[in-house]
Amino acid sequence: MDDSPRPPSPSRQSETPPPPPPPVSHTGSPTDFLKGVVGKRVVVRLTSGVDYKGVLSCLDGFMNIALEQTEEHVNGVITNRYGDTFVRGNNGVYLPFCKLCCES
Repeated sequence: MDDSPRPPSPSRQSETPPPPPPPVSHTGSPTDFLKGVVGKRVVVRLTSGVDYKGVLSCLDGFMNIALEQTEEHVNGVITNRYGDTFVRGNNGVYLPFCKLCCES
């Protein structure tokens, strides 16, 4: 019987998962991120499901949001257009900020 070491078989090499990607480094606070979004197109979604798309003018620590050039969307259909809009933060808003939803 041959006790010499053998290289791993090719099938075993393919079973080894690739190493995980390096962790993404996020610098800055959420406040820094939000300050960087001011002046850009965003979508503000209320808990009712109504979306407001516009240019983020300003926001405060209570997440009160001011938008310019605003469009109101209900079920994906534009129902109104407003020059300026103010959304109170206690309406359960969030800002889904992504390239796809902000280009339309």
